[in-house]
Amino acid sequence: MLGSGSARQAIGRYGEKLAARRLTEAGMTVLARNWRCRDGEIDLVALDGDALVVCEVKTRRAGPYQHPMAAVTPRKAERLRRLAERWLERHGGPPPGGVRIDVVGVVVPSRGAPAVQHVKGVA
Repeated sequence: MLGSGSARQAIGRYGEKLAARRLTEAGMTVLARNWRCRDGEIDLVALDGDALVVCEVKTRRAGPYQHPMAAVTPRKAERLRRLAERWLERHGGPPPGGVRIDVVGVVVPSRGAPAVQHVKGVA
């Protein structure tokens, strides 16, 4: 594991910050970070042109742990779809470009720059 809860939260916040930067650099507009409702939380909500993007961010320290992308299981993907529906209910329905679920995986090494990988349309 990553250690204490506060250390895990800190690396998670760091990963979300890097993910938001990656999406912005790719020309997307970040609408919300850590959006919560009764069904859970969406790490990042963004617009990519006229498509709404619900983005799950997974951050891990480099080491023997599974790659962050492996953490998005079918069950997690279903939860993200449900959360996307909640967002749309509260924000006026689906945009013309529809909804996409992306994952940004961040691997933080003990030294050097983190590796940030963005995968579009995972679910």
